[in-house]
Amino acid sequence: MQRYPATARNLGRKILHLHNNQTTLPIVKRYWPPCDIFINHRGIDTKRTISGLLYDHLSRLGLRPFLDSKNMKPGDKLFDHIDPAIRGCKVGVAVFSPRYCDSYFCLHELALMMESRKKVVPIFCDVKPSELQVKNNGSCPAKELQRFAHALEEAKYTVGLTFDTSKGDWSEFLTTATDAILKNLIEVEGGPATNHGGYHAVPNYLLKKTN
Repeated sequence: MQRYPATARNLGRKILHLHNNQTTLPIVKRYWPPCDIFINHRGIDTKRTISGLLYDHLSRLGLRPFLDSKNMKPGDKLFDHIDPAIRGCKVGVAVFSPRYCDSYFCLHELALMMESRKKVVPIFCDVKPSELQVKNNGSCPAKELQRFAHALEEAKYTVGLTFDTSKGDWSEFLTTATDAILKNLIEVEGGPATNHGGYHAVPNYLLKKTN
C-alpha cells in the first residue's frame, strides 16, 4: 500500500485544523469552481502514466484535479468543459512530453493558463525544455502560433520538475510533485497572510476529511 508523503500528511492536518476552527458558510453561498488543479498533458503520452497517477494521487488527498479523460464523458464538447476548468482552477500542472507540441489542444490549454495568470507547475517528462518548440505545419493562424510560443517560453522559464520514465523513481516523483502542487495551492489560496505555524489558510471548499 502506498504511503502518502510526510509533507502532504502534515499539510493535510494543518488544513483540517483550520477547517475545524472556521465558520462554515451556508452551502447556497459557497462557490465551487470546476477544479482545484488543472492537469495539462498530451493524453497519448502520459494519460496512463504520470498524468493519470498524479490525478489519482491528488484525488486521494481530497482535492479536485481535472483530467479530461476522468472528468469528461462521451458527447461533451472539449472547449465547453476545458476552458471553464482552466479559468476556474487555482493551480495548473503542465506535463511536457516529447510530442507535446504536436497537439493544438495542449498548446491552447497552456496559453489559456498563462493568459489567465494561473500558477503553473511545469513537469518535463522525458524531454528537456530546450527541445520544446512550437511547430508551424500550416494549419494554425500566425496569431495563434505567436500566442502558443509566448506561453511555451513562459513555461520554460518557470521552475519545474524533471522526470525520466525509464530511470526515475516513480514514488519519489509523486511525492515531490504532490508537495510542489500543494505548496502552490496553499500560497494561491492563503495569500500573504499565514496561520498556524506558517501555513497558509485554505478556504472551506478545498477541505475534505478523509478517514
